[in-house]
Amino acid sequence: MSDAQPINPEATGPDEADKAQEAQPDPFAVIEKLVSENTELKDRVLRALADTENMRRRSEKEAADARVYAVTSFARDLLSVIDNLERALGSLTEEQREAADPASKTFIEGVELTSRDLTSVLGRHGVKRLDPKGEKFDPNFHQAMFEAPDENVPTGAVAQVMQSGWKIGERVLRPALVGVSKGGVKAAPQG
Repeated sequence: MSDAQPINPEATGPDEADKAQEAQPDPFAVIEKLVSENTELKDRVLRALADTENMRRRSEKEAADARVYAVTSFARDLLSVIDNLERALGSLTEEQREAADPASKTFIEGVELTSRDLTSVLGRHGVKRLDPKGEKFDPNFHQAMFEAPDENVPTGAVAQVMQSGWKIGERVLRPALVGVSKGGVKAAPQG
């Protein structure tokens, strides 16, 4: 025979029954804890979803910007080519153009065509010329080189363009180098 005796549940004292009841958690406390954890988890999921959505939007914007602005440095390098073509064409007077022999006229037309074509190609890639003559001076798009007294142009407006500006998308690729009017008629208030 073994020394182990069967446990009689009725034979346990009140202390042992209290200890067994204390070992079981209060159901209301368990429910309250679960509701709190559920609320915390919902909050985490909503934040994670919001972070994911923000990351998706940011990625889409960065991809769109990359498409628009990818040609920036290439376009900036081509601006000097356009400037040189325009300076070459601008160095000819109308009399020189008229007096030119047929071969020279063909050459001049070829340079003009090349300049227009290059400008058109840049335009197809979102690079646009800024020609601000007569517009109100805007330091975001124009670089003032001097003040020009011109009675026909309102004060603070672009009186002369020394070098065209260019933009790509909504960003300035190169500001226009301009002379700003001084002493002319007052600019009309904008409103």
